[in-house]
Amino acid sequence: MPSTTFYKKSFATACIATLICCWLLAGRGLAAEPLRLKIEGLDEDAQANVEAALTLPPGLVKNGSVDQRWLERFVRQVPDKVRQALEAFGFYAAEVHTDLTTLKENEQLLTVTIKPGPPVRVERVQVTLEGPGAQRKSLVRLRDSFPLQAGGVLRQDQYEKAKKGLQDQAVAIGYLDAAYRLHEIRVDLVRNTADVLLALETGPRYYFGEVRLTGADNYPEPFLRRYLGFAKGDVYTQSRLGQTQLNYLDSDRFREIRLLPDRPAAVDEHIPVEIALEPSASKRLRPGVGYGTDTGARVSLKFENLNVFERGHELHLEMNVSEVRQILGAAYIWPDLKRLHSFTALRAGLEQEDVDAFKTRKVYTEIERARTLGRGKRGSVYTQVFYEDFDVADEKDGVFMIMPGVRFSHRGYRNLVRPRKGYQYKLELRGSDQWLGSDVGLLQLLAAGNFMVPLPWRFTIFVRGEGAGTLQDDTLQDIPVSLRFFAGGDQSVRGYAYKSLGPEDDEGEVIGGKHLLVGSIELERAIGENWGVAAFYDVGNAFNSLSDFEAAEGVGLGGRYYTPIGPVKFDIARDISEPDPGYRLHLSIGFGW
Repeated sequence: MPSTTFYKKSFATACIATLICCWLLAGRGLAAEPLRLKIEGLDEDAQANVEAALTLPPGLVKNGSVDQRWLERFVRQVPDKVRQALEAFGFYAAEVHTDLTTLKENEQLLTVTIKPGPPVRVERVQVTLEGPGAQRKSLVRLRDSFPLQAGGVLRQDQYEKAKKGLQDQAVAIGYLDAAYRLHEIRVDLVRNTADVLLALETGPRYYFGEVRLTGADNYPEPFLRRYLGFAKGDVYTQSRLGQTQLNYLDSDRFREIRLLPDRPAAVDEHIPVEIALEPSASKRLRPGVGYGTDTGARVSLKFENLNVFERGHELHLEMNVSEVRQILGAAYIWPDLKRLHSFTALRAGLEQEDVDAFKTRKVYTEIERARTLGRGKRGSVYTQVFYEDFDVADEKDGVFMIMPGVRFSHRGYRNLVRPRKGYQYKLELRGSDQWLGSDVGLLQLLAAGNFMVPLPWRFTIFVRGEGAGTLQDDTLQDIPVSLRFFAGGDQSVRGYAYKSLGPEDDEGEVIGGKHLLVGSIELERAIGENWGVAAFYDVGNAFNSLSDFEAAEGVGLGGRYYTPIGPVKFDIARDISEPDPGYRLHLSIGFGW
């Protein structure tokens, strides 16, 4: 068996070899460049353009040595390259001097000294619109705000950007043949002036024609047409085609979507469009496992059929089992054939929840009619019928409820996986009364929202809030636990256990409250592509009256890892409002939309 001394010597040798390699690599990385470039006499923007023009050609420097013949040729080309780069900034008579010096062996410095001279100034700008679209407001606005004006410096970069923007806007509003009949910059180097002349011919305006759907015969055609982002006769735009593509993708029903406009077949400027679809499997079984500090370990199994009876109807069956909550649910959804995000849903299920504060069992059915009310907006009316029996503190009861309500939501986030900016809010009004057949009469208003604002240096602020209030005929003890309010947990006041905050009975046991008020502010700093760190402050509680409101506070630090299904959040929070504060770890996945 080799001795311990042998291992020590081997380890020492490896360490020394590693240090030598690191020293050699560091020395190579710190070695001076064989050719350095120095530019003098320009402001920041012009210098950046010249530096880009003077990028050393491949092969000039090889293996740490400069090819002198290539270098001499490059130096001769420098004045022309500089002058061409400066023309974009209005300098047409620049003086360029080069000086190549040897600093030491195998290290040279090329100094380029530039006197840009006076810039060329615009004497006349003539931008005209011609053709059927000449009076369109969006085009007239861009024409009138053309960045080059008489008396200003001739900036070719601004000219090219504005020129392209005007033509792109014409195409974007349906003038697909828009082209420049005239586009010239006439420079007078004697007078140091320039005339800018542009004439855009819009050509005819195009419209969407007939739409032909192929490849998805197992779906009814009226159902497929609900995903169209345009109608026959609408102005032809790429944005509407793109929205149509996105609508089909978001439906999660098609593995391939091809939009094929046939412009050569246009009749009276109406372009027919073929949409070729390849459906994906409509029946899916999706198992899942996870963990959260609110729920503990959990497993789920979901079955989906997205084309019941080949009518585009949906059937969802779900089983979700965690340490504190168990759900068996089913939903049948009838899509609206005229509005993309409108539907009617029938739901039913069994729910059971067992936490330190209470235990509840609920069987329910619900019918909801939801309708889109604009971009990101949805409203719905519903009626829920349920029976719930519950144990809270030393109370045990069973309650039957028939509860109608209305919901409204508005989402302004575009990216739901890693949003940078946006907002969202939800409002719900629900209630019941004995004359409806319920055991309890009450009226509740619930509101929740959040917004995110980007800050410099890759910081973001995320603010969320939640509030609810109850008007009731009966005492709190008669209200089922699912209609009471609690605070605490990953999506509430961190630093406290899930649903551990709220009004207490005479024995100090949490029994829930009639009202809720919770808020949070979080500052996050992005790190790399998928990581972030955050600091947060949470405050709030459930209560029965404002005079009894006692704010629970939590502060902490957390880490974020962003995945395709949303962020994985690790938070360590401290319950600073307690006499003897402690720490609590929170683990969650997603933003909790």
